[in-house]
Amino acid sequence: MYRFLLTRQWVILTLVALLLIPTMIRLGFWQLHRHDHRQALNKVINASLAATPVPAESLTSVGGTVAHKDIYRRVTARGHFDTAHELVVRRRTNADDQVGYHVLTPFVLDDGRTLLVNRGWIASPSSQTAFPKIPAPASGGITVTGRLMQDETTAASGIKNVKGLPDRQVILINSEQVGTLLRSSGDTSAKEMLGGYIELTAPAPKGGSPELIPSPKEDTSWVGLGDINLPYAIQWWLFAAGVPVGWVILARREARERAKAAQEAAEDTEPAAV
Repeated sequence: MYRFLLTRQWVILTLVALLLIPTMIRLGFWQLHRHDHRQALNKVINASLAATPVPAESLTSVGGTVAHKDIYRRVTARGHFDTAHELVVRRRTNADDQVGYHVLTPFVLDDGRTLLVNRGWIASPSSQTAFPKIPAPASGGITVTGRLMQDETTAASGIKNVKGLPDRQVILINSEQVGTLLRSSGDTSAKEMLGGYIELTAPAPKGGSPELIPSPKEDTSWVGLGDINLPYAIQWWLFAAGVPVGWVILARREARERAKAAQEAAEDTEPAAV
């Protein structure tokens, strides 16, 4: 009855089904791994945002890196902004998904070291090559507060580091790369650049520009706010379970159709009764 399963068509169909099942199971675990990674990151972010601010220089160093456990940690720094060597970061969006620039301003600490500060978002000017007009920050010696961030890399962010950009424009916020760029332009205060950077939260800019980068939403839910990875994992596993079920249904339907066709052929060949 099921000898048709040995035909070329059904052998190929069976092999495809056998390949799909482990592939879909593996994709499901991949999505689950991404879900677990996101949940672990949420815990780090929630803990960092709830912690008491500490001096930025206590969590990073010249040429150093920001530890994973310290990302989004609220930090403070005392010094002054060096707007003469300010940069903009291209292809950044605000809360309304408008494309513009992030304003990256060196902040010279009282001890002479430099910390990069992302002061927020501004709209793109009509010219993509001219340096935009940026509202000035508070002048003189001040204390800033912000969220400590790791240096951006292409591998971690997926952002391709484009070369040959207009003067004072960058794609990635990377303290090592920016430090090299500033020193090559004659900025002597950038000799000691602290690793990482901070997203400014205070003092707030006058007139609301640049727009401060919104703080991540606290997320302690099991699934995760806006998390699509766990639903995708379940979806892949349901697909994997559906493959053998679908194969059985198709095989049984094929067997019924062949049996029916054989019966009709037999009836057609029977001699008519006299």
